[in-house]
Amino acid sequence: MTDPLLSMRGIKKNFMGIKALTDGSLELDRGEILALCGGNGAGKSTLLSVLMGFIAPDAGEILIDGDAVRFADARQALDAGVAIVQQELSAIPHLTVAENIYLGAQPSRHGFVDFTQLNRQAEDLLASLDFDIDPRAVMGNLSVASQQLVEIAKALSHRNARILIFDEPTSAIGDKDVERLFTVIRGLAAAGRGIIYVTHRLAEVFTLATTYTVFKDGARVASGRVSDIDRERLIEMMIGGAIEGEFVKDNTPEDTPLLEVRDLARAPRFRDVDFVLRKGEILGIYGLVGSGRTELLDTIYGLYHGDRGTISVSGRTFRGGAVQEAIGAGLAYVTEDRKDGGLVLCASVGSNLSLSILDRLQRWGFVRRDDELSQIGRAIKMMRIKTTGPDQLVRNLSGGNQQKVVLGRCILTDPKVLLLDEPTRGVDVGAKKEIYRFMSDFAARGGGVLMVSSDLEEIIGMSDRIIVLREGRPAGTFGRGAATAKNLMMAAV
Repeated sequence: MTDPLLSMRGIKKNFMGIKALTDGSLELDRGEILALCGGNGAGKSTLLSVLMGFIAPDAGEILIDGDAVRFADARQALDAGVAIVQQELSAIPHLTVAENIYLGAQPSRHGFVDFTQLNRQAEDLLASLDFDIDPRAVMGNLSVASQQLVEIAKALSHRNARILIFDEPTSAIGDKDVERLFTVIRGLAAAGRGIIYVTHRLAEVFTLATTYTVFKDGARVASGRVSDIDRERLIEMMIGGAIEGEFVKDNTPEDTPLLEVRDLARAPRFRDVDFVLRKGEILGIYGLVGSGRTELLDTIYGLYHGDRGTISVSGRTFRGGAVQEAIGAGLAYVTEDRKDGGLVLCASVGSNLSLSILDRLQRWGFVRRDDELSQIGRAIKMMRIKTTGPDQLVRNLSGGNQQKVVLGRCILTDPKVLLLDEPTRGVDVGAKKEIYRFMSDFAARGGGVLMVSSDLEEIIGMSDRIIVLREGRPAGTFGRGAATAKNLMMAAV
């Protein structure tokens, strides 16, 4: 028998006394697509960071083709054929797509970068992946989805890569690009490469992966073939017990209008958008990438001026284009990228929570600290944020708890309407359920939720109605009975 392509045995890692890994172990064979599963804080990211040389393990061994290795940095890992597509984008915004893909490995001529060859290489690579992206485009001008595709292309540009790690690669891309990516990954596996695939979208595990490994509390708790388990069993292994319904729906929409959007347009992103969100309702917005979903929420919240149309909250009408006006009317917004637009990563949990209400807490120009701590404590308790305390840096929280901080800050403004863009992206199944509970409770108390989601199961499971956008225009509205995956996709394409 030949050695596994990759074997990690007994990896241990402590951070200031906190045990991140107690038994980090996995095996990966050539041609295998291994789904690495587990909740936030289970140890998956720490294990992959050890493999890539980002951090050093306290104990354990790593073998590639039977030979022991230990990487001091990511360059050594790349040289050994290990590449990663990370969930958090690492693009340099002022450089072009081609420059980002081949950063540090640009072709040169007479001691200078050969931009003609560089752009040609990038163009050929992007075309082979069927990614419709201009290699000369500046990265900072691309959408989050397109930047994610460039990150994928960058990892695949390493020709000697034998082990490829995909960490939540579909969190920012649409269904069409997901299918393209899956085709690419299957082709890589067929060519003998080993794939480690990390995702919180369990449907992807059963669609793509051949094997699975489950981590919980820093250790491997199960491994096997995906064909031998079902979704419910996988979730039970991840959370350590039986589960009840995945989606939480206790709200009942009323007849009273809460948010009214009339003939709203912002060319060329969207136009002719007209809907009413009622008290107690969760209204879903679905569409493919580029359909105008995020741009619609941005405009309603006042980040951009609309070309025409009106927005009303509880009868108070405004045109948009002023965030303070939207906040004053009772709107709160959770953006799709919590680390870029939702959190101050270098600040504490408490500072992030109170950020939006500092004006309410001031007296004679000074923040009333006792009142601030009271509000922070209220949010931590309400959102069940797992933290050592208000002074813990928010960047040290798990993804699910970071998202709860964003939601907690919103709720402290006492909003009437929540605008949620991909509210559970990169969040484990346990935290997802808590967020669903929060959404349902907020609506049940008379609030309204306008939610954008790329996850079909999520938007069907949580929405009372769903509006589908296609190329910036409404293409259909579906109630709970008619909102099937087939109907939504047919309207979206």
